[in-house]
Amino acid sequence: MELIVQKFGGTSLSDEQGRYHVLRHIIREYEAGLNIVVVVSAMGRSGEPYATDSLLELVRHNGNSLPSRERDLLLSCGELISATVLCSLLHAKGFSSVVLTGGQAGIMTDDRFGSARIIDIKQHKMRRQLEEGKIVIVTGFQGMTTDGEMTTLGRGGSDTTATAVGAALNADIVDIYTDVDGILTADPRWVSDAKPLAAVSYEEICNMAQNGAKVIHPRAVEIAMKAGIPIRVRSTFSEGEGTLVTHTQALRNKGIWFDRTVTGLAHVRGVTQLGVINHDGLADLQLRVFRAMARHEISVDFINVMPTGVHYTVSEDDTPMALQLLQGLGFEPHIRKGCAKVSVIGGGMNGEPGVMAVIVEALTNSSIPILQSADSNTTIWVLISENDLAEALQALHTAFGLHLT
Repeated sequence: MELIVQKFGGTSLSDEQGRYHVLRHIIREYEAGLNIVVVVSAMGRSGEPYATDSLLELVRHNGNSLPSRERDLLLSCGELISATVLCSLLHAKGFSSVVLTGGQAGIMTDDRFGSARIIDIKQHKMRRQLEEGKIVIVTGFQGMTTDGEMTTLGRGGSDTTATAVGAALNADIVDIYTDVDGILTADPRWVSDAKPLAAVSYEEICNMAQNGAKVIHPRAVEIAMKAGIPIRVRSTFSEGEGTLVTHTQALRNKGIWFDRTVTGLAHVRGVTQLGVINHDGLADLQLRVFRAMARHEISVDFINVMPTGVHYTVSEDDTPMALQLLQGLGFEPHIRKGCAKVSVIGGGMNGEPGVMAVIVEALTNSSIPILQSADSNTTIWVLISENDLAEALQALHTAFGLHLT
């Protein structure tokens, strides 16, 4: 029998109307004869009673001193509430379901509390419940160590749970339900004419997710890609098919591949550009700079290494420590706060001439300076002032014809 994994996010479960739509999607697939595993996130967003951030707020007032093991116990409560509420609604409508915590579902992890990695999934309990005709509800975002400790998987952990369960059970598809109609060409809060995409490759959505698009976690996509399990990103609040995510060749085989150079745009705000000029001709300047960043676990991006020095970016939060470290090394770094990274992403740009020319022309025509740039075979990044972000995204979206998708 065909098996489907459905994952529902916190906004889908936060109120009665959302839960009605969640039930509708589950019951539709169940009555079509599918085996169903449902993965749930904690209800709502920050400020709402059972959201993950709201649970964290309970201990922040105590100096945020809760040990990481006990912190994971606290954070696991939100998904358990979602799962049991959903189970009660299904039973009230006459559908048999069972709730399994991450550990009960066989999701085994290492012991890095707060950011655990899945090392194995023991499927027997999920399979037994499915064979009994039950809808299996799994609490996302959590697992268990080999010695029985509760762990959480970090941000985006429910997406990771869904695709990992799908891979373990060899599901036919994993449906990720959100509050938008699939994956869009850009963030609609910044680009008014952003359009939904019918299909993207694993590589494209990984790049979009890693560069600021928040529709699905990149770790979840990587798991699905390795297992060859297709994903659909769909809206909880509509019947649309959403966006299909799978291998490029699989899309071509289905006849739904598009001949496009650029697929979409992503962006990250709150970026600081740092520059260190090698006035003294130091042979190890680059080593000293990046070794200091690494030792203090500061993530660096947009790296340009030259004989004359280095330029790179850090997050707004890491800026004070990065500056302190550079000054402690005796450097006088150039600093530019309030930047944004814009990513132009597309599997079709590899070897395609003129892509950078379009970017430069669109931004130049909008009088937006490019502060730094970098590229790979599927992505071109430009660093700009955050004040120019909205205009830059709209200009690039139009220049590449993404509004016509």
